[in-house]
Amino acid sequence: MTTTMTPSAPPAARLVAPKAHIGPLRAIRHGRTLAWRTLKRIQRNPEQLLDVTLQPIIFVTLFVFLFGGAIAGMNRHEYLQFVLPGVMAQTVIFASIGTGFNLNTDISKGIFDRFRSMPIARSAPLSGAVVGDFFRYIASLSVVLIYGAILGFRIETNAAYALAGVGIIIVFAFSVGWIWSLLALHLKTPQTLQGVGFMIMFPLTFGSNVFVQSDTLPGWLQAWVKVNPVTAVTGAIRGLMVGGPIATPVWHTLVWSAAITVVFAPLAVRKYRRIA
Repeated sequence: MTTTMTPSAPPAARLVAPKAHIGPLRAIRHGRTLAWRTLKRIQRNPEQLLDVTLQPIIFVTLFVFLFGGAIAGMNRHEYLQFVLPGVMAQTVIFASIGTGFNLNTDISKGIFDRFRSMPIARSAPLSGAVVGDFFRYIASLSVVLIYGAILGFRIETNAAYALAGVGIIIVFAFSVGWIWSLLALHLKTPQTLQGVGFMIMFPLTFGSNVFVQSDTLPGWLQAWVKVNPVTAVTGAIRGLMVGGPIATPVWHTLVWSAAITVVFAPLAVRKYRRIA
């Protein structure tokens, strides 16, 4: 008596299922979900907003009441109108460091290892980290505007221009967020990233027209201020909120934002794919 043996599939063919394709729409949904995770983390730990809420209050108070008349040759109200848009730009740019800080924290704590085992788009943790900081930007801008209004700051253009100024800041902050994302993927600890971030941001923000007019600076420093992207952002916000030139600083800000994104976003995604 003979028996007929049915050939069985190789073990690998039985155990390995084909990987589901994740299209662009699903990748966007996954990134949106992880961006929501960032908001929930802020909700559970609101202390994360202390730097973007208390820092601008301290800067506005110090520069308006201690240095206002001495630095700019203006009275306090004139200097408040001058400096507050610049502080708005400085605050949101500093807040963008949080993108890289949170990303580096997830990597160092092993959370990205869990993401790798989940059926989600590989880009979702990175895009979610960048988009999730939108709430931090809005919170910091709201605090600056409310505190400025209490001190006497007034928008001298109109609501549409003011909203455009807020939009300009957020667009630039999102582009700078890609720089911190790239650094977060290279550096080992969040503390190192924060230290490097401050070393980069202080020359950019204080070496600009945020606190003083450019023409009051020495010639060699004016050359740096003119090519500093923070100068363009600050000039755009001032023009849109309190009046002044608009077209040139807005155009320069958008060009800088696009250039930073085009350079650093692909580098960050490439580095992320290597570790993911």
